[in-house]
Amino acid sequence: MNDAPLVQVLSRREDIEASFHVMKQLRPHLDQSTYVDKIARMQAAGFRLAAVKIAGEIVALAGYRRLESLSSGAHYYVDDLVTAESGRSRGYGRMLLDWLKKEALFDGCASLQLDSGVQRHAAHRFYLRERMDITCHHFGIALK
Repeated sequence: MNDAPLVQVLSRREDIEASFHVMKQLRPHLDQSTYVDKIARMQAAGFRLAAVKIAGEIVALAGYRRLESLSSGAHYYVDDLVTAESGRSRGYGRMLLDWLKKEALFDGCASLQLDSGVQRHAAHRFYLRERMDITCHHFGIALK
């Protein structure tokens, strides 16, 4: 069995279901009973879910989509980027980020964009180490 890390785009329901335990570490509000159907609806609108797998086990995930905007042109927007707690500081996040950059370039995109919660200091250190810039502030308002 090959234990080398592999990046794979997940599309099968069983693979998406297997990703829940990692995504839950980033998005604790998610409900396992609705997760796969929610991802399927998002995929119908262009969302993609990529995973780093080792020996068939998911150790890192990225939820992303290709967008185009007046401010950024064609770009990949990363909704979710998480490494399983048990696999942190082993290079899996970097591997996934590097893979996303290559895919974005191949897909004709000029940049990769993401937002990160202000409380996620360890993630910010990682993004800055990976030569990402803080380019804006994101504002939101709850409507319900």
